[in-house]
Amino acid sequence: MSTWLNKWEPEDDSFWNQTGSKIAWKTLTITTLSLILSFASWFMMSVIVVKLPGLGFTFDKDQLFWLAAIPGLAAGLLRIVHTFILPIFGTRHVVAFSTLIKLIPVVGIGFAVMNPNTPFWVFMILAFTTGFGGGDFSSFMPSTNMFFPKRLKGTALGIQAGIGNFGVSLAQFVTPMVLSIALYGAPSMFTSIDAKEAKAIVGRTTVEQQVVIFENIEVKKQNAMLSNVKPKVMDSVKAAINSEDNIKVFAALPLKARAKIIANANPKLAEKILNQLEEGNKAVTNKEIYIQSAAFWYIPLLLLLSVISWFYLKSIPMKASIKEQMDIFSNKHTWFCTVTYVMTFGTFAGLSAAFPLMIKFLYGDFPNAPDPLAYAFYGPLIGSASRIVFGFVADKVGGAILTTITGLGILSGAIILVTQGLVAPTSMEQFPMFVTVILLMFLFTGIGNAGTFRQYPIIFSENQRQAAGVIGWTAAIAAFGPFIFSKLIGNNISSNGGANQFFIGLIIFTILATVINWYYYNRKGCERPS
Repeated sequence: MSTWLNKWEPEDDSFWNQTGSKIAWKTLTITTLSLILSFASWFMMSVIVVKLPGLGFTFDKDQLFWLAAIPGLAAGLLRIVHTFILPIFGTRHVVAFSTLIKLIPVVGIGFAVMNPNTPFWVFMILAFTTGFGGGDFSSFMPSTNMFFPKRLKGTALGIQAGIGNFGVSLAQFVTPMVLSIALYGAPSMFTSIDAKEAKAIVGRTTVEQQVVIFENIEVKKQNAMLSNVKPKVMDSVKAAINSEDNIKVFAALPLKARAKIIANANPKLAEKILNQLEEGNKAVTNKEIYIQSAAFWYIPLLLLLSVISWFYLKSIPMKASIKEQMDIFSNKHTWFCTVTYVMTFGTFAGLSAAFPLMIKFLYGDFPNAPDPLAYAFYGPLIGSASRIVFGFVADKVGGAILTTITGLGILSGAIILVTQGLVAPTSMEQFPMFVTVILLMFLFTGIGNAGTFRQYPIIFSENQRQAAGVIGWTAAIAAFGPFIFSKLIGNNISSNGGANQFFIGLIIFTILATVINWYYYNRKGCERPS
């Protein structure tokens, strides 16, 4: 079966109308469907990780953020690989194989979540393999860039990236629904704790009762519980009692702090404590779910698209060795484009990965705490939709102005999050505004993603092979967004109880990226208007 096309001249109107258009749009359709599954499987762990504590997994807060972060690290590294393999192996081979290989994390995670004794290191390896889904973007997009003429590149790239990004929302939207469906295996018991009821139970029982129960908990778990106390409170308590002993510290904690660390303990442990304090209480809820279904539902779709890709895709004859492709790094605009794409897609992907855990750990302590999965999918959905819509706008008005607008939008959102205390909240009353600002930031990232992908083929219009390489490279670096956001936000929350420092850093970076874009690509008389 032939892989390489004999001729490809999309700028030739006759060739495009007679042959090229049909092949290009068929290729775009197949690769976009596959890309949806790529993004969905890439962000699969960020959705599942929220449920792990309630299933009996004893991973601490830092470990949970690691599991949400590592797919971003993997995708960034794998995107660097994908940046260079398309001209070597071609669209057909790359897309078919990269779709099939995503069965590794899908099957692996499906079995791992069924056993609460699965070690953390196994989850880390499986989380890394979800990067297969994030990595192939740097092959898919350069492929699409080569299949279409200049006048349609913004539209085609906007459609593919925007619809592909819907995969993030798909993972976060479908997961809660499939948890009740028995695709394979037995159900798991998911435990949740009502913080308000837990506080009431602690208030109705004596400190002596609570201390007796706390004493019988192993030291490692005691330390994990006490880590949920705010550092200032912990320091003042230790100074007051002049002791580091866990039992004495627990006994000396204020009522509110004791209630909080019990409610925020691993749900299975919290259930045990609360049931000992008060039998038949209303704080504990148990529900059977099929957590493995959140992974297994991808299997038939991946197999189907692998077969379709192998039999219906062709490759453009634009071969180049890795050494020849390295010439993009001697061009300063490669690096400027990298910075702007980290601002746009890096922020989109980073927020997508961190948003569920931000809801859980910033607002999960308050009474009537929100379910992270009830809100998480809206952000990627809005960002993906705006990327599609503004792909058409970018073809009309240019991409640079949209990227500048994006920078201003992200900057404004980050400033509001910090100045209004939304990422270091003191009550649930701040939650609606927090969600609104985050969703608006997602909207702007979609606008910027459409703008940047319109810009790059124009900035590198003298060499379309370089343009394809830059698209792959910038996408690779921006894919580190989930890793950067999840780890730094997680570290901030663990250390300070909030994420102000991270968003202050985002403000500084966004100013830099916006200025670069405006100066080189947007202002009147700029070096490369795009």
